[in-house]
Parts: sequence; C-alpha cells; structure tokens
Amino acid sequence: MTRYFIFLLLLFSCQEKETVVSNPTIIPKPVKMILNEGFYNWSSSAQIFSDSLFISEKKYFQEIFSIEEVSRDVNSENTIYFKKNNQLLNEEYFLKVLENQIIIEASSSNGIMHGIQSLRQIVPIQENTSLNKLQINCLEIHDFPRFRWRGLLLDCCRHFMQKDFVKRYIDLLAFHKMNILHWHLTEDQGWRIEIDKYPQLTEIGAWRENKDGEKYGGFYTKEDIKEIVLYAENRGIEIVPEIELPGHSVAAIASYPHLSCTGDSIKVETDWGVFKDIYCAGSDSVFTFLEDVLEEVVELFPSKYIHIGGDEAPKYHWENCSKCQKRIIDNNLKDEHELQSYFIKRIGDFLKTKNKRLIGWDEIIEGGIPENAIIQSWRGMEGGIIAAKNQNQAIMSPTSHCYFDYDLDAINLEKVYSFEPIPEKLTQSESKFIIGGECNMWSERAPQELIDSKVFPRILAMSEVLWSEKEKDYTDFSNRVEKHYPKLDKMGVNYGYEKTPIKFNSTFKDNEFIVNIEKGNPKMNLEYSVNDQGWKDYLIPLKFKKNTTLIVKEKNSKRKVVATKKLEFNFHKGLDKKIIYKTNYNPSYQADKNKTLVNGIAGSNNNFRDGQWQGFYGTDIDVIIDLGEKTKFSELSSSYFQYHLSWILLPKSIEYLISDNGETFSRIFYKDQICNPMQEGKFKEQFSYRGEQSARYVRLKAKNYGTLPKQHPAAGSNSWVFIDEFIIQ
Repeated sequence: MTRYFIFLLLLFSCQEKETVVSNPTIIPKPVKMILNEGFYNWSSSAQIFSDSLFISEKKYFQEIFSIEEVSRDVNSENTIYFKKNNQLLNEEYFLKVLENQIIIEASSSNGIMHGIQSLRQIVPIQENTSLNKLQINCLEIHDFPRFRWRGLLLDCCRHFMQKDFVKRYIDLLAFHKMNILHWHLTEDQGWRIEIDKYPQLTEIGAWRENKDGEKYGGFYTKEDIKEIVLYAENRGIEIVPEIELPGHSVAAIASYPHLSCTGDSIKVETDWGVFKDIYCAGSDSVFTFLEDVLEEVVELFPSKYIHIGGDEAPKYHWENCSKCQKRIIDNNLKDEHELQSYFIKRIGDFLKTKNKRLIGWDEIIEGGIPENAIIQSWRGMEGGIIAAKNQNQAIMSPTSHCYFDYDLDAINLEKVYSFEPIPEKLTQSESKFIIGGECNMWSERAPQELIDSKVFPRILAMSEVLWSEKEKDYTDFSNRVEKHYPKLDKMGVNYGYEKTPIKFNSTFKDNEFIVNIEKGNPKMNLEYSVNDQGWKDYLIPLKFKKNTTLIVKEKNSKRKVVATKKLEFNFHKGLDKKIIYKTNYNPSYQADKNKTLVNGIAGSNNNFRDGQWQGFYGTDIDVIIDLGEKTKFSELSSSYFQYHLSWILLPKSIEYLISDNGETFSRIFYKDQICNPMQEGKFKEQFSYRGEQSARYVRLKAKNYGTLPKQHPAAGSNSWVFIDEFIIQ
C-alpha cells in the first residue's frame, strides 16, 4: 500500500464532520465543467460498478478511497459506475456527479483514470473529513487533452533516486493528467539500469567516487524496473527509457574501455558538463554492445518509444580516430556531423526491427533527420519547427520554459504557463506534427530531496498548458493553484515558490536608482540592509544616489530566513545609455536585452543565470556605448564569467576603443592571453583601463575563446563568453 493509500485511509476514518464541496477546482482545467443544483452524499459504503474493461481502475479506486465490495444493484443509490462509451476518444471522459450516483464514461482505461483523478481533486483533502459526511456538488465534466504527449523527464543519473520515489512521481503525474515519464537512465555520472550481458555497467558504471572519497551511486534491477513499469501502467503512465548515445557515455566507457576511440581507462565522471569521451562510431563492437543493451531494454519497457539522447556529442575523438575517419570515407559521409547521423540511423534501424520508434534531442537533426524519428526540441523551438516542416513528429521542451532545474530567475510559474508548444511559424497542417511537450528535471544541482521544490508548483502550469485549451487565464489559474496547495500538502509534496523569492525591479532616473523589491510569497516578510548598516523592514521603494551593496532577506511568519539575495548598484557615466550591438547575444542568455550592460547592476560571482549576465555563443562581443555627447572619463572596466564545464570561458582578448563620430575608432586598451580554458570552478574576472580620455562613443571588443581545446572535456565544441556590465567612470 502506497503512502497515498495509507494517507487517504487515515483521512477518511477520522472523526465525523460534515463537509460540503462546492465550486470545486481542478488542475489542469477541464475543457467543460457545469455545476448543477444538488449534492451527492458519498460514503465508504458506496458501491462501485464497472464494465469489464475497467476492472483494474475499479480496484485502484477502491484502494484509494478504502471502499469495500457491497452487493447491490447498479441502479441503487450511492453508487459509482465506470461505464464504457465507444464514442469517445482514447483519453476523453465524461464525469457526472448526480444526487444518487457518480458516473465516469470513457472508451479506454486512460479516460477512466483521468476521470478518477478529477474526482480525487474534487474530494476535499482536509483534516477530519469522512466519506460518511461528504457532500459533493452535482456537476458534469466533459474533458480531453489538447496534446497526446504530456511528459516529465526525470534524470536519475546525476543523482540516483530511490524506487519508491520514482513510483511516487508516477502517482503525482497521474494526479495531474500527465501521461509520460521520460526516464533518463544512463549518463556520464552513472549507469542506472541492470544489463545481464554486461554486468560491469552496474558493477562499475553505477558508482562514482566523489571528491571527498565517498562512493556514490545505485541502479535499478530488472525486477525494480518491471515493478515500476507495471505500477505506471496501472495509472495510465507510459515510461519512455533514455539510453544515451553516442555522447554522455562516460559511465559505460569506464565499465568497458574498448567502447571508446582510444581504449583508455577512465573513471565515472564526478563533475557536471559535456565530456569528449564518447562511443567510437568506427567500431562495429560498439554497435554490437548497444544492440545487446537495447535488446534487454526493449524487453523491460512496453512503450513503443526508446529515447537515445543524441545531444552534446563532441566530435574531437572522432576527428582523430582512424576507425571513425575510415567509416566516413567508406560511407561517403561529408563530416563528423553526418557520421553522427549515420550512428543514429543505424540504431534507429535496429529499433525498427523491435517495433520501437526512436526519439532524440534536436542535435540528431544535424547531418540529416533520421526517417520516422521523433525530435525533442530543447535548444529553443527551432528543432521542432525543422522536424514539423520535414513531417517528423516533435516534442517541445525548450530551455526557455521547460527546464525545471533552472532557477526561478529564469523560469517561474507564470512563464511556464505562458508556454505555447506550437510555434507561430508553422502552418495548420505542419502544426499537427507537434505531438506535445515535456518538462525536464535534470538533477545536476538537485538530489532527490530537492526535486519536489524544483518540479512543484511549475508542473501544475505545464500540465494545464499541455492538457487544456490554448486560450488561458493566468489569474484564474493562479487562484486554482492557491486552492491546490492543501492537496499537495496532504500528499507530502515539498513544493517551492511560484516565482523568485526576492525580485528586484530597478530604474535609473535623475541620477538615482529607484529599487522596488517584490517578494515571491505574499505571506512572507522582507528585511534589507544597505552597505551593512543594519536591518530594516522593507515597506516602500528604496532610493540610492551612490554605489550601494543591498542585501535582502525573506522571512516566514516565524522570522526564519528562507531566502537571501545580494545586489551591487554601481554609478557610472554609461548608465542607461544607448547600446549598439555589432554582434548579437544568444537569446537563451539575453538577460535584460539592450539594458543589461549599462544598468549598473553587477552579475553574481557564481550564477550566470541570475538575469544580469549576457551570453554570446561561438561569437565575439562587439558593442558600442553612445554617451550622447563627448564625455570625459578616467576608467573603463568589464567583467566576464568562467565555468569551463558549461563551456563558458573568459575572452581570449579584450580591447577598448573610442570615437567622436561612431565610425572611426582608436584603441586605448588591449589585453590578451587572459584565459586558461581548464581553470576549474565558477568565477568572474574584471579587466580595467585607467587613463584620462574624452569621447562620445566607447567600444568594447571581447574575443570569444573559440573552439574548446583538446584537453577540454568537450574538445572541439564552441565556447561561450559571458559579460555582465560595461562600466565607464
């Protein structure tokens, strides 16, 4: 018996107290719900009837609500009836609450399960509620999903998650009418699935030695997986396994070194990022290995889909491998991108023989889209657009809205709710190839105990985006979320914030900063400190006329600190001036677009996603600040971020130039050889010029490091350069 069943058993056996349910709320919002007069009096003696197709759902329902079998006629009062209706689509259902009966109609088990979950959400989850004293508002619901693919990716590789925790998330998905668990099972940091033919995958690959010397890891036995898959099937959840290839394969290579191009012995990775050790595309033994692995995988998972990853596969070793180069020549391939396409297509052909369909991240488009492959678009929407125009199905999960490992600074509840999976660029016929969306819970920075606070409440918005009608009302949704929290509380969900706990909105006017501070939870209190001069309650906007370090704390009703944020405000002559971009920032890291570099706010020392850093991928930074008139200054400075495992490096060189006409520039500062691409950790570094100058236009050029060097884990890939503020003093 799961914790939910135990909870509900206790819940409905508490002391008698009459409870009336009126104006019920459901997430995701049903397509149509009509409230009628009257109430249904529900008790633990209710009799459940079902057509033969729905015996499993009947048993599930009885377990949830602790309803025992009672022999009575189907037309008796106080009955619940699961009825087959062949006129309905696969996931469509009718839920009718009448004065003497509840009826759920559907053509499939999936439809009945959705009706059950709506009924579960209608039932009040409160202390001292008894089925014998429960009245439910009579109503009619007609409901069906907008998209057929409504998924959550759960990464159990970076941090291992216990079997019961995975089952718990299956229950939570079902409760919110999500239907896909994308189970990420192999990675650089751990191999999590038992494979009989290759025991070292779990003997070696499932474990890593952390920097403190502690052994960490775990894996799922075949019996574990069979149990989880059956558990999911009984709740209408399809599990799609992901077996990563050709990249993100360090754990497998650590187990069997012959799978790489070099054959060198390596260890399971302990860091996060992208690594150059990948499967050798020129070795037939690699394909034998993968086919053997997939042979055992397909026996465990009844889903017709197998996700093979295909993302972030550095080509450095392939470029320097004689076997891979021979494969390119023998198959008339243009380059290593087409070699990856060859790799993916060969695996796809094998999966076809097993009646399975391949899904891959949007990188598998490079070198040619494999026939019949489903593309999961994560690097924005473009991958899905290309797939749909090529008549390939696509799953939308762009980093902009769907990466729940990102902080709320980047993706809050309202932003998730604003997500529209179908791009405007697609025609009506092309749009049909967008089969749905998926939210991704990567676990680099989220061990098991933090997953709830990352996923919830954001998954509530995603469930509604993928289920309900396109036209949405965030105010209405927000009100329903507030009423939904008690249900999550009783299910033991340790949900996080809807938005950034502490958010700043600053403007620069009349030579002063005006700073508004917004709290993420209206029930919390804010305190602030200016330049370490003591703490005060925040009541009205703050104003600063000099350089200021501001620290804000958010506290709960017990005055316990739950969040802290620090910002530095710097006055300089470039504040709020016009920026002319000669090269473009990447839309994934645009910060505040054309204001960030001269907004006076410094970026964090360890978080390049804090909203103050602007990123340029594979290109240099070249910007001009128009001061409006010829201006005297004595210092120029700019700061850059480095985190080499995310491919973010300091520039290769920096130069400052000045001009009076905006066309002819003269250099006043140049510095090169400033980047060590292998320097570990997250840090930022400032580069300054000091000297008396006068000009209207000031130009900054920062040269991107370029291709990552051979000693880098992602050798051969492009690098990023990140900048936060261009200060003119």
